Order: sequence, then C-alpha cells, then structure tokens
Amino acid sequence: MAASFRDEYFLIPFVTRTYTTMCVFTTVAVQLDIITPFQLYFNPALIFRHYQLWRLVTNFLFFGPIGFNFLFNMIFIYRYCRWLEEGSFRNRTADFICMFLFGGTLMTVFALFINMVFLGQAFTIMLVYVWSRRNPYVSMSFFGLLTFQAPYLPWVLFAFSLLLGNSVIVDILGITVGHIYYFLEDVFPNKPGGFHILKTPGLLKLLFDPVEDVAGYEPLPEDRPGGFLWGDQQQPEQEQQQQQEQQDNDPH
Repeated sequence: MAASFRDEYFLIPFVTRTYTTMCVFTTVAVQLDIITPFQLYFNPALIFRHYQLWRLVTNFLFFGPIGFNFLFNMIFIYRYCRWLEEGSFRNRTADFICMFLFGGTLMTVFALFINMVFLGQAFTIMLVYVWSRRNPYVSMSFFGLLTFQAPYLPWVLFAFSLLLGNSVIVDILGITVGHIYYFLEDVFPNKPGGFHILKTPGLLKLLFDPVEDVAGYEPLPEDRPGGFLWGDQQQPEQEQQQQQEQQDNDPH
C-alpha cells in the first residue's frame, strides 16, 4: 500500500507535486501549532524593513485551516496545475516554473496596493484561467447544474464567490494576472510585429529541461487552442516524408 502510494505520488509532474506538497505541509504545520499564520502572511513592512523574505513565498502556501476551503483549493491546484504541466507545458518544466515566477511576482506587486495577506487562492484562479483559455473547446459542468465551455470557468467561480458573499478581489486578481500572462505568451506573439516578451532564463532550462538537448526533440506548440495540434497530428510526419523524397530526388 505504501509502495503504491509512493509510486503514484512520484507520477505527479514535478512542479505540481512540489507546490501541492508545500501547501499541504504548510497547512498541517499550522494545524499542529508548529507555526502560525502570523509568520506566513504577506506584510511589506516585515519583508522589506525586517528582511523576512520567506513571506514572499509562504503567503502563497496557506489556504486557511483544514476544511472545505482548503480541500477546494487543493483539488483545483492539483487538477489544473497538473493539466497544464502535462498539457501545454509538457517537457517544458522551466517555462512552467517561469510562469509561476511571473504570476507570483505580478501578484506581489499588486498586493502592495490592495489589502491581501494571502495570495494562494488568487494564484489558483490564475492557473485555472490560463488552462481555460488554452482549452476553449472543453465542456465543463459546475456541480452538475450548469454546463459551459472552459473559458467561462473563471467567471463561474467569480459568480460563485459573489453568491457566497466572499470577497471577489481574489478572483479579480487571479483573472487579471492570468490574462496578462495569456496575452503576453499566447496572443501578442501571434499579432503582426509581435514577439515573445517573456523569456525563460537559460539557467532554468539547464536545470529543468535537459531533454531539450536531445537531438530531434520538439516541444508541443502553444500557438493553437489548448496548446495542441488539433486534427493535425500527422503533419510533422508528412513533412519529414516530403523532405526525404526531395533528398532522394536531388541529383547532388
């Protein structure tokens, strides 16, 4: 049983496994009174004046005491983070980590001007938003009551927060940062004169994507809905056959 759980655990992609584990361990540590939320929350004065730099990370790891809200967020993180990592970020761990760093940094900047002390829920919404925009043709169901296409999922969660009387600043921040990333990475580069503004540092690629050094490796493209070649899976093989035929017919 233990071996089976360990095997299943290590089948989870690296980034998803690491982030989810850190969130669970942080919550359990708070639940056991090993640490307190007051040591974790985002506080610019303590960060920049007293150099408590860990708060830049820990405020993304705590989702409140173990209960419905915690479980809800863990399920969403596990599902949509893993779907992204195994989908449009497959074999692109460095790019995925770069998205984490970009989203976390941008949220931290916004948090300087709004009253938010924990940013984990907004980060979850960001992951959901990016996945939903890259998979526009996936049908979703909300508690079996409402069926809609994936791009509407963040707005359904936004409406759900309104109905529950929760603060919608969290949803707005997550949607905003998610859209900024989606625009810079998926929309702007495909416009006339556009280019990729976000560049993954070479050090990250060296550490996390050694597979890119293998001859013939081609990462999955992200210039189509969902980051996949919808209906064109055979195109690369056909192109290789055409190139081989041209070489065979070349008199030189």
